[in-house]
Amino acid sequence: MARFIFITGGVVSSLGKGLMAASLAALLQARGFRVRIRKFDPYLNVDPGTMSPYQHGEVYVTDDGAETDLDLGHYERFTGVASRQSDNVTSGRIYQQIIAKERRGDYLGATVQVIPHVTDAIKEFARAETDDLDFVLCEIGGTVGDIESLPFIEAIRQLRNDVGRANAVFVHVTLVPFIAAAGELKTKPTQHSVRELTSLGIQPDVLVCRAERPLPEGERAKIALFCNVPKEAVIPALDASTIYGVPLQYHAEGLDDAVLAAFGIDGAPRPELRRWDDIIDRLENFEGEVTIGVVGKYVGLPDAYKSLHEALVHGGIANRVKVHVRWLDAELFEGAESDIAAQLEPMHGILVPGGFGERGSEGKISSVRFARERGVPFFGICLGMQMACIEGARNTAGIAQASTTEFGPTEEPVVGMITEWMTAAGLEKREAGGDLGGTMRLGAYEAKLAGNSHVASIYGRTDISERHRHRYEVNVHYREPLEKGGLVFSGMSPDGELPEIVERPDHPWFIGVQFHPELKSKPFDPHPLFASFIQAAIKQSRLV
Repeated sequence: MARFIFITGGVVSSLGKGLMAASLAALLQARGFRVRIRKFDPYLNVDPGTMSPYQHGEVYVTDDGAETDLDLGHYERFTGVASRQSDNVTSGRIYQQIIAKERRGDYLGATVQVIPHVTDAIKEFARAETDDLDFVLCEIGGTVGDIESLPFIEAIRQLRNDVGRANAVFVHVTLVPFIAAAGELKTKPTQHSVRELTSLGIQPDVLVCRAERPLPEGERAKIALFCNVPKEAVIPALDASTIYGVPLQYHAEGLDDAVLAAFGIDGAPRPELRRWDDIIDRLENFEGEVTIGVVGKYVGLPDAYKSLHEALVHGGIANRVKVHVRWLDAELFEGAESDIAAQLEPMHGILVPGGFGERGSEGKISSVRFARERGVPFFGICLGMQMACIEGARNTAGIAQASTTEFGPTEEPVVGMITEWMTAAGLEKREAGGDLGGTMRLGAYEAKLAGNSHVASIYGRTDISERHRHRYEVNVHYREPLEKGGLVFSGMSPDGELPEIVERPDHPWFIGVQFHPELKSKPFDPHPLFASFIQAAIKQSRLV
């Protein structure tokens, strides 16, 4: 039977529970254990698919088509274990399922209540598909004391009793702030947070204390005394120079040892951490630097492009260079060409990422044109590929009115809403005006690459599978004029109906993809497209 590690947070949000969970899972995995990480989100949205990137950050998509919290990206990047639909649940999804059951009469006339019906549904989710695992790490979103999280806290309290106290451990992440006026680290917020958690029936076994400064032994002992945990189970967590240094840092502070001790597990193998040592060596001892300009819509919040940023870093790791990411607001690129050139000329590579809506679209198209005309490495992802096709249609194929139906009616719909496509389960159909949530082409789909294409040489094969999240698609009927203009369709869906990749053979590096390769990139296994893009940027840096 799998053992459970429940991770809660207190005092304030954004303490790094997701990174801590990913790091702990990576450390347990490095000891030979089989792990999986799950995220419980207390908000009432069914999933983050319809939430603003400015509020929630990116939407992470799994192979099986789930739109999930961005923390699942951390989980995959640190462990290499592919996330699934069953690894992220929200209050909205729990209540949606319960209400559907009630309407069907599944509860046989019983009064439907938070306890036991909501808590039972949460527990069922936590225990699903865990038979082949050693540890299941469950992160509870939000902070202890939030009204929204109370059913989840109660559910994990019950679950520990269900599986036995030897099979569940509670890890609480809290804040030890430094008060500059007093010149001291203060432990009271941690004490109050633990007291709040204890009042809900949960005594933490391990405390992870986020602090700006080293935690003195005296404060560590004080926290242990007042919070009723062993001193060795009070784990300092200071900022790291890179997130990929966090597993090594937590191991040095004894986090994995403390968790195993809480389970009563003795004699576990020491972790094999050479993978992480190599990553840190490549990040700290780089042999060059490149600057990538990301021309996007949500650049005010880097978390909106979290996986993208990390994939660029991974490309740097693969090439042993430091990647500087310059976030550029696409709306600022809708002015004079001289202004665009001033912003983009210092860039060694230009990337136009995914997004939704018309705002900034002309700036993205101008960025594509700059990259094409100046021979700067260009990478278009999802909407970025669509903008590359519209730019090509207008400026190299002679279709001046080329546009996308996403922005309104157009005489030349080079990009249009995808109304049907084939899945493993059969034909999927969509209509304009339908629900927005969960209705896109989501998850992993295969593509066939042209054997003589640039992308085939990058992948080293002609059959690939990548993750998608889009509602609009390049219109295959425009293939002939676009290819005459030099934009080649080098990747297609297996049935030949949906364009997946475009490239310009006469350009140093110009590739657009309809999917999101950043979602599958990892520091120890960089995505080949990002590794190749950064390699092209290195060559460009020698020309600038």
